[in-house]
Amino acid sequence: MSSTTETDWRSLLRDRGLRVTRQRLAVLDAVASLPHHPAEAIHSAVTERLPEISVQSVYTVLHDLTAAELLRRVDPPGSPACYETRTDDNHHHAICTVCGRIEDVECLHGQAPCLTPPDGLGMAIEVADVVFRGICDDCASAAGPSDAGSGGTTRRRGTAHPGEAEAGAPVSGASR
Repeated sequence: MSSTTETDWRSLLRDRGLRVTRQRLAVLDAVASLPHHPAEAIHSAVTERLPEISVQSVYTVLHDLTAAELLRRVDPPGSPACYETRTDDNHHHAICTVCGRIEDVECLHGQAPCLTPPDGLGMAIEVADVVFRGICDDCASAAGPSDAGSGGTTRRRGTAHPGEAEAGAPVSGASR
């Protein structure tokens, strides 16, 4: 569900037995425009449309929409949960270990689970999450040739690349 209009969101909410509310529509629009961002960034975007909405309300809506499979929750190691509207396929994520940027990675296998668990595990595996971790081109360039790939300077998730907006601000052309 990459580009969905508000009209589509209304239909999808109803199809899943959920009431159409301003809060749900605003959160869906925010997540669609800010994929791979945590709840706090989504709250900031939603407050532009609904200034009165609380952080707790955004968390509640995110939870409800994730349970209804309108959103997918991504749990990057060592970082807050992030959300995306791409729920209808089996894909994975690449995470920059310097800035925390998250990019979608198509699954070569195509369907879940894409890894085979060992025999005798005692459970039916439904999903195998694959997370690629590395240093994005922007961070590698900023670190310089001597630091690239050697652990160079480490920035925390949410810090900006040189010349881009700070954490939580939308950056054109890149997703988090």
